[in-house]
Amino acid sequence: MRTQVGIIGAGPAGLLLSRLLQLQGIDTVVLENRSREYVEARIRAGILEQHTVQTLVDAGVGDRLQREGLPHDGIHLQHPGVRHHLDFPQLCGRRVWVYGQTEVVKDLVAAQLDDGPPLLFEVSDVRPEDVESDAPRIRFTDADGVPQVLECDVVAGTDGFHGVSRPVVTAGAGGRTWERTHPYAWLGILADVPPSADELVYSWHPDGFALLSMRSPSVSRLYLQVDPTERIEDWSDDRIWDGLTTRFALDGWELRTGPVTEKSILPMRSFVSAPMRHGRLFLAGDAAHIVPPTGAKGLNLAVADVTLLAQALVRWLTEGQTDLADTYSDRALARVWRSTHFSWWMTSMFHRSGDDLDAELQLSQLRRLCSSETAARELAENYTGLPLDT
Repeated sequence: MRTQVGIIGAGPAGLLLSRLLQLQGIDTVVLENRSREYVEARIRAGILEQHTVQTLVDAGVGDRLQREGLPHDGIHLQHPGVRHHLDFPQLCGRRVWVYGQTEVVKDLVAAQLDDGPPLLFEVSDVRPEDVESDAPRIRFTDADGVPQVLECDVVAGTDGFHGVSRPVVTAGAGGRTWERTHPYAWLGILADVPPSADELVYSWHPDGFALLSMRSPSVSRLYLQVDPTERIEDWSDDRIWDGLTTRFALDGWELRTGPVTEKSILPMRSFVSAPMRHGRLFLAGDAAHIVPPTGAKGLNLAVADVTLLAQALVRWLTEGQTDLADTYSDRALARVWRSTHFSWWMTSMFHRSGDDLDAELQLSQLRRLCSSETAARELAENYTGLPLDT
């Protein structure tokens, strides 16, 4: 097999990269070790920055997003007795959209299988080779158990934190990683009940953080801060709703409850790997970085990565110019670190993990956000997504 860009991983990063390259006449093959059903069922992030939405629309995969996505003009910040709204358009001229990563992946898979380059599911034994040479290749076994070799000009590793690509880059480039495991987790649920608020509510409470989100006008997505050692089997629906009701309590307002259709516990960590390139192997998305979900950056960072990477590869493979490819890692990492900091800041401001002094410092920061337009604007600019070259 032969292609220009071999892409390992059919998450949103790999699929969108393939789409962006296809629109510029670059051939790709996407390899995925899971089934289509598994890929399309993974529940992940649900907040899209304005740049992400525009990128998907421009790539021709935004029709359903525009029909079914929920545009949001802000978020609510809450601490006991207070709920304050931040107006994003007023503060920074941008907004965000609620549209699940699962739906983004479905749209990208449908486009790829309809008129896009090859997308091979359920492959195994994937190994990028000779990435330091001018003729890299990917060895793998296809779904029928037949060994294959994919020769290419460039390899893109978009196969996530546990994938095979990052270790090759780290070992070959003498790379470095930074990691922090946070002392709390999120217990997340999907519930068949209309959202209890018009926009997301980030709530600080002495019992721990809670987040009210949504997936549609009839489906709510909610989270509770829990200890990472908690077992989901110990959390009945009633216990979950009791915890959420306590942490969102506000005079004159009531949390709607309903049937819980899914629940899981999500560990929280920050992770960055640098560089994001070795030879002709480039990393993008979760293969290079993980952020806690509090800042709504994970999917949006992946889209920013592949937007930069697509531009670099088009320039290289069509014009023979390597300048953008040579600076890709530095440019991508500048945004990664900014988003990692913002995600850490949001996480540390809302989650209870320290003593009473820490609690008072958190409340002081929240009061500042609710009273200072300057402070609120800084949050709004980061939450809605900084310009791509920032």
